[in-house]
Amino acid sequence: MSELMKEVPVADLACRKSHHPPEVKRDLTNRLSRVEGQIRGIKGMVDKDVYCDDIITQLAATQSALNGVTKLLLEGHLKGCVVDRLSDGDEEVLDELLITIQKMMRK
Repeated sequence: MSELMKEVPVADLACRKSHHPPEVKRDLTNRLSRVEGQIRGIKGMVDKDVYCDDIITQLAATQSALNGVTKLLLEGHLKGCVVDRLSDGDEEVLDELLITIQKMMRK
C-alpha cells in the first residue's frame, strides 16, 4: 500500500474537530435531514414494490444531495482547516487532502 493510501489512525481522528460557522452547520444538518428522509422514502418504495426505474431515479436524486453535502464540506475544509494547518507549517494536511480526494473519486 502506498504511503498516500494509508488510513489516518482512529486515535488521530478523535482529537480533530471541525469548527463550522453556525449557518454552515445548520445548512449541513438540514441537507442531511433531507437525505435521511429520501433514504426512508426509498426504503418505503422498495417495501411497496415500486417500479425499479422510479427507485433508481430517487437514488440518483439522493446521491446528488449527498454530493452537495460533500462539496460544501470540502469547500469549508479547504478554506478553513487546510489553510489554517498550512499557515501553521503543517504540510501533512496536503497528504490527507489527497487521500480524501482519492476516496471521493472511488465512486
